Formats: sequence, C-alpha cells, structure tokens
Amino acid sequence: MAAAGQACTQGTDDIPFMNKNMNLKGVVATHWQDVPPRELCFPGFSTRLLWSQPNGRKALIFEIAPGAVYPELDVHAPGAEEDYVVSGTFCDGENTYPAGTFIHHPAGTSHVPQSPDGCVLFVFFPEG
Repeated sequence: MAAAGQACTQGTDDIPFMNKNMNLKGVVATHWQDVPPRELCFPGFSTRLLWSQPNGRKALIFEIAPGAVYPELDVHAPGAEEDYVVSGTFCDGENTYPAGTFIHHPAGTSHVPQSPDGCVLFVFFPEG
C-alpha cells in the first residue's frame, strides 16, 4: 500500500492537462493509523484528529470498543455530523449500521453512540 501523500506515477504522462493545471496548495493527507489515538473521558471511545480548521470544521476517526456505550446523549450542535462506518457495526441507540454505511445527522438531532462488536467511523463536522 502506498503511503499517504506518496507520488503517483502511473498514467499521468499521457494526460496533457494533468501536471500543468493541477493546484494542490493546502491539500492535507494523513493516514489515520499514523495519528495517535486520544482517549475520551468515557471508556471504550477514542478519536484521531485528521484535519481541522480554526472555524471548528474537522475530520476525525472515532473508534468505539466492542460493547462500549456512550454514557450521555450526543447532541449535534451547532451543525451537522456526518459519519461513514469504516469497519465494524455502529449503533445510534435505535438503528444499527454495518461497515460501508454513510449517516448524515442534521443539526439538532441526537443519538447515543455505541457498538456491539466495535467499530471505526470517519466523522466530519462540516460546520464545526
């Protein structure tokens, strides 16, 4: 597997616009397993911050250990939360979502994150 940010060498020479028109200024690439986990104050939950902006926008990996249940209601404010289940099974307290599922939680909604068998989520907060 290629490392995050490693140069790609296949197929770009025969595409005339590829190298001269690209603008990659500000692009950030991070392999999630290279970021040390930060344990939350609740057992069984950790995060890995992948990217953030001063306005609060951020992308992170959220890991839930098997059997862990978030001990309080997670309210989405001030903005939405978008989740992608990378592996395992995520439960929001009512519905269960297998790996490969995208979930959009609009601002003002809430859930109780948990996982029967553990899971890894990619989480994006588009509004902070």
